[in-house]
Amino acid sequence: MVFEKLTLFDTTLRDGGHCRESGMTCADKLEIARQLARLGVDVIEAGFPGASEEDSVALREICQNVNGVTIAALSRNTEQDIEQAAKALEKAESARIHIYMAAGNAGNGDSVEKRRAEIQKQAQKAVRTGKKYFEDIEFSPLDASRTDEAVLVEMLEAAIEAGAGTVNISDTLGYSVPEQFGDLIRHLKTQVKNVDRVIISVHCHNDLGLAVANSLAAVKAGARQVECTVNGIGERAGNAALEEIVMALKARQDYFGLETGVNTREIQRSSELVSRISGYTVQQNKAVVGENAFRRQLKIPENSFPNKNEKLKLIEPEEIGLKEI
Repeated sequence: MVFEKLTLFDTTLRDGGHCRESGMTCADKLEIARQLARLGVDVIEAGFPGASEEDSVALREICQNVNGVTIAALSRNTEQDIEQAAKALEKAESARIHIYMAAGNAGNGDSVEKRRAEIQKQAQKAVRTGKKYFEDIEFSPLDASRTDEAVLVEMLEAAIEAGAGTVNISDTLGYSVPEQFGDLIRHLKTQVKNVDRVIISVHCHNDLGLAVANSLAAVKAGARQVECTVNGIGERAGNAALEEIVMALKARQDYFGLETGVNTREIQRSSELVSRISGYTVQQNKAVVGENAFRRQLKIPENSFPNKNEKLKLIEPEEIGLKEI
């Protein structure tokens, strides 16, 4: 059976790099980027050139040494930031700019329409500036899950009209809950003009422990790109965990009807590498890659299951690259 493909956008090096005291060097980032390419992610967001010269250096190094994957850079909606991203990505085999901007407060009273028009104008200008340098443009309204829905729709329409190929719905503060977030994606799919021209992406933070659940609810509602990190690392409570997204889609393909291009046998190696370099150890009971993920103490009689072939785990350790447990 042929399944529809979900794009995996890995931001371990950019958002994950915001972990306090992660201290990734340029060499560290290159090592991780090479492993992410082996893992089979579609996009590696490798840095934010406008915010850091170190990110620019690392991006250039990754572009020159990592092939077979799209390399992305984050950018604010300013010409200076976009130009810096273009310089950092000029050697990439395949490049994407990821432009974000805040909707802000659309105002009250007589200023509402004026402010909303200005937001649309800014979104269009940012994407059109990006188009001077890039074919592949991703546009993200900051804190989209808490933005007025009418304003959000208008921003996305403006970005699509200007040439964005991906529009990203960010749950920047981990505010959403799954049913609400899924409803937001369904609303945008019906209300945003020309939304069929673009991929809807989601970027969820884990402040309430719901990043993976929110991402999967969005996927079920029609999102076709998920932004995630290895081990779920990231600022504050982290991001949606790549390994959990991938294995949930694989184990429950009957429900989601999707597949990724990930070589799941590289998951454990990727997890261990990111943990070693970032200094963020994986908790023992972490799903998929935790030390206890495949250990079972409770003895349940075989006759407890109606189907004698029923097994007590959804994932075999070999699927993620574990040889022994």
